[in-house]
Amino acid sequence: MGSSVPRGFSRYFILELLKEKTYTGKEIIDYAVEQSNGIWKPSPGLIYPLLGRLLDEKLIEETKDGRYQLTKHGLETAQDVDKINDIVKNQLDVLFRLGNVGRFVALDLLEKISSMGSILSSNVTNMTDEETQKYKQFLQDELNKMDGKAVKKKGKEIKIE
Repeated sequence: MGSSVPRGFSRYFILELLKEKTYTGKEIIDYAVEQSNGIWKPSPGLIYPLLGRLLDEKLIEETKDGRYQLTKHGLETAQDVDKINDIVKNQLDVLFRLGNVGRFVALDLLEKISSMGSILSSNVTNMTDEETQKYKQFLQDELNKMDGKAVKKKGKEIKIE
């Protein structure tokens, strides 16, 4: 499928998949093919080196029977990705309601957030504990803002119908 699959997608696909149960490398490939109705056929040359990197980053571990499972750190990372996706989804929902201009802005925003997420994800293993905590606190503060818990909003209220 090549460039049709966004950069970094395979990494998140594996983390999401392993949240549910353990898989072998071949089962991961077969599941991807099945779920995409044959459109995406990740090669062993993509999946196995990626599994190796996830092992090196201590996001996954291999069981005695050759299956892969998330580590505690891997589960936390996958949950952080879920939180970011929720934030983006909520922001996109508002933007899409604004009409065509919102769509253009949303697509631009999505591309920037995706790039930022890929950079952060690839660097998370190199972050100090203090940097990781600051990053987690930032994400939590943003979630709280969206829930209206952390900050009282100033200015006019805009009603979107």
